Amino acid sequence: MFDLDGTLVDTADEFVVVVQALQAEHGRAPMDPQRIRASVSNGARALVSLALDMPEDADGFEAQRLRLLELYSQVLGTVARPYPGIDELLIELQQRGIGWGIATNKPRAYAEPLLAQLAMQPPPGSVVCSDDVTQRKPHPESLLRNCRELGCTAEQAIYIGDHLRDIEAGRRAGMYTIAAAYGYIEPDDDPCGWGADAHAGSSTELLELILGE
Repeated sequence: MFDLDGTLVDTADEFVVVVQALQAEHGRAPMDPQRIRASVSNGARALVSLALDMPEDADGFEAQRLRLLELYSQVLGTVARPYPGIDELLIELQQRGIGWGIATNKPRAYAEPLLAQLAMQPPPGSVVCSDDVTQRKPHPESLLRNCRELGCTAEQAIYIGDHLRDIEAGRRAGMYTIAAAYGYIEPDDDPCGWGADAHAGSSTELLELILGE
């Protein structure tokens, strides 16, 4: 099972466009794309704070969050692509009779159109989004729902993610965890300190780590 943004699919370039567009609307200079990429996994609120140097409790913050999401909906799926090796990994899993799913903190209104645009094959057997559960990651609820929908136990599952909360969710669910160290990692963060069972320095390493070959 996979996190979505920064683990399964590289969506960062779309968020770079969106953040820089929001900055332009406020007369701000465009931010370094690498700073934006590193913050994608932190969600829309973090991106608004980063783009406008605006605390979340500031007047007008919610309006800017909604504006960022509106801008995102206009570019959703236009340049996002699965990471290298992911398509081959999914085919290999299918050939071995292993199901796969997605547990993401992305709302379904954005995750579903993105996945439809990508048309990944074979398709996931389970997609659980933030609005499908009562508690988001790092709570394990979404991962355990993946297990129910895929017909497996947590002990049989592997969860892969590019944020500490992903690894925490996997560990709390009782799953084997892999840190996607190639994802959207803050400069002062260290995936080696997350407590994952394994680390993937690139997406092409996942096949070997998952299948143990």
